[in-house]
Order: sequence, then C-alpha cells, then structure tokens
Amino acid sequence: MKANEKALAVRRNQRNLAGVVAILALMLLSVASFKSYSDLSVGRGQEADLRQQIAASQERLGALARRLERLRQDPAMLEQLAREELMMARPGEVVIVLPQEASPSPRR
Repeated sequence: MKANEKALAVRRNQRNLAGVVAILALMLLSVASFKSYSDLSVGRGQEADLRQQIAASQERLGALARRLERLRQDPAMLEQLAREELMMARPGEVVIVLPQEASPSPRR
C-alpha cells in the first residue's frame, strides 16, 4: 500500500501544481487584459483629440478657401490688403509712415 499512497500523493501534488499554474495563468491574463483596456482607453482619448483637430483644421481650411475666393472676386479688398499689410502704393502715390508713439516709461 505504500506504493499506492505514494502514487496518490504524487497525483495530489500534480493536481495542486496544476491548480497553482492555472491560478497564475488567470492572474497573468487579468493583468494583461487590464493593461490592454487602459491602452484602449488612452487610444480612444487620442482618437477623439485627433478628430477635434481634424474638424478645426477643416474649418480653418474652409475659411481660407472663402477668403481666397473673396480675394479673387473683390479687387477692392485685394487692394486694401496690399496697402495695409504689404505697405504698397499705386504708382505716383507717396506713402508716409509715421513712427508709433512709445508709451512713456514710468520714472522712479
């Protein structure tokens, strides 16, 4: 019977070892799934940010396209921008640029 008892003890040890291995495997899977879930959450947040950036860029692109169309169709606006932003003048005109007044510094 001693051999039979040893065989039973070996089987119990094998079952215990299998149980421990199964528990460790489940723990490892739960840690990995938590990491994957957190990575997925971060990815979804980044996706939402990128979608907002894309929408804002498309809005700016639309505004620029409308401005470009206005510049193509409205020569007066084009002339005004050339005068104000590029300091351009028509032939024969004289442009006088006055220095900007500096704010007086407080005396001590």
